[in-house]
Amino acid sequence: MSNSRPQNPSTPLHSVSVAGVVVREDGRVLVIRRADNGTWEPPGGVLERTEAVEDGVRREVYEETGIKVRVERLTGVYKNMTVGVVALVFRCQPEGGHEQLSDESTAVAWLTPDEAVAAMSEVYAVRITDALRDEAPHIRTHDGRKLTPLVGN
Repeated sequence: MSNSRPQNPSTPLHSVSVAGVVVREDGRVLVIRRADNGTWEPPGGVLERTEAVEDGVRREVYEETGIKVRVERLTGVYKNMTVGVVALVFRCQPEGGHEQLSDESTAVAWLTPDEAVAAMSEVYAVRITDALRDEAPHIRTHDGRKLTPLVGN
C-alpha cells in the first residue's frame, strides 16, 4: 500500500519561494538578470524544506548576488496561479559582501526604483513597489505575466 495521497484537482500542490528586495541607504535596489530566461528580478528562489523563511531569503540573496542581508519585514505574498508557486517577498538591508555573479545570475545591479520597475515585467516590478511602501504586506495573484484579481474582491 502506498503512503502517498492520490492526486486530484482538489489536492493542493504548491511550491514556496522567497525573494529579497534589498534597499541600500541611497534608495537603490538590488536586482539580478536571471541566467535561465534573461529577465530582471529581485533575487530569490525556492525555499528549502528544512530552512526557516528568513534563512531562505538570506541564502538566496547571497547565492545569487554575493550580498549579505538583514531581513526587515514581509512586504508581499504573490501566487502564480498558473504553476502554483507562492512567493514570500521581504524588504532587506545590505550588511556586507560584494556583488558577484552566480550560475543563476548573468548580471547583478543596484538600480533606482524607477530603473528596476522599467526593467521588469509587471509581476516582478510590483514586488519592488510594494516593498518600498510602508504598508501592511500586499497579497496578489498573477498568471506568470500579468497581475490577476483576487477571487472574491
